[in-house]
Amino acid sequence: MKIILVHNTYQRPGGEDVVFDQERLLLEAHGHDVVAYRRSNWEVERYKGVKLPALAWRTVWSENTRKEFRRLLAEHRPDLVHIHNTFVMISPSIYSACLEAGVPVVQTLHNYRLSCPAATFYRDGRVCEECREHSLWRSVRYGCYRDSRPATAVVALTIATHRQLGTWTQGVNCFVALSEFSRRKFIESGLPPGRIFVKPNFVYPDPNARPGQGRYALFVGRLSPEKRVDTVLAAWSRLCSSIPLVVVGGGPELLTLKKTVDALGVSEVRFLGQLSRQSTLDVIKAARFLIFSSEWYENFPMTIAEAFACGIPVICSRLGAMQEIVDHGRIGLQFSPGNPAELADLVAWAWGHPEDMKAMGDEARREYEKKYTAEANYPKLMEIYRHALTPVGDAAAAAES
Repeated sequence: MKIILVHNTYQRPGGEDVVFDQERLLLEAHGHDVVAYRRSNWEVERYKGVKLPALAWRTVWSENTRKEFRRLLAEHRPDLVHIHNTFVMISPSIYSACLEAGVPVVQTLHNYRLSCPAATFYRDGRVCEECREHSLWRSVRYGCYRDSRPATAVVALTIATHRQLGTWTQGVNCFVALSEFSRRKFIESGLPPGRIFVKPNFVYPDPNARPGQGRYALFVGRLSPEKRVDTVLAAWSRLCSSIPLVVVGGGPELLTLKKTVDALGVSEVRFLGQLSRQSTLDVIKAARFLIFSSEWYENFPMTIAEAFACGIPVICSRLGAMQEIVDHGRIGLQFSPGNPAELADLVAWAWGHPEDMKAMGDEARREYEKKYTAEANYPKLMEIYRHALTPVGDAAAAAES
């Protein structure tokens, strides 16, 4: 099968980039002919001053990208196009090129951008679904995207325009949701249920399980408000015993969090900054458990999948897909979102019961082997591709039979 994979990378690398690269490698390993079409949001740097209106317009519709992609379709004649992200530089204009060429489209829903300009359903330290429940223009009032009303207005206009054009309802054959929880949210947001398939993220290649019990607690992720690392630090300030905590990642809150550590007098915390993926996996393998304190509706955090692959149990917020992925008491523990006292109690218990945590880690590794390997993921991806390649009339008949 010939497949064009499409991805617009952000300025700061994240889980979406990892998933894109892993699926490309997986498809190539199974003999598919893969063409990768990438753009980067570093291109935004070209648009300054008087060029900003042009950037705003291309966010809504980039005719240049549409023409370029139409030429790519004509040159390679793919069986299908699998899109991961088009924001900002690609723009949704490429869907019309695929529709005109009669090429089926699969869209992975990594975040909630089709319903929320901020893509997170998160605002002012809490879950917010006002744009889904009321109007996209609520986001403009609050300046949800980059704390800017003008920038948010551009994103909201992009979403509203393509809803009117039917870009996603007419131009996408199958959607990939990463969890049952996120699938329900996308259905509530108006996407057609019969076209949304659940396929979780996976870890490839297999990093193999850790050798021992682990030497520290660990947080891995972007240091931004919705990740709520401040809840972790507040929990550490409540601990009666000294438990080492390692924090991996960069982001806008790094300096603030370091100041918080100093203010709380928590000497057991080390910030390692942004690491390469391999270095991050090495750090995960030396942890006793991973803490995932996020307070937005994460779709399927790669960090959790990677922890499971390394045989590391996870202590996570009881929220969204996290409570679906982390089975409390078997492969990890859950705490009430934003509750540092409850988290502190769990951390103290987990640190004081290394054998129990080792057993949970072994179960987490088995969970990975069952659900989150490349071998388990590939048939799911092929089934979605088969649905996308089935003519609409045949698909409807199959659904009725």
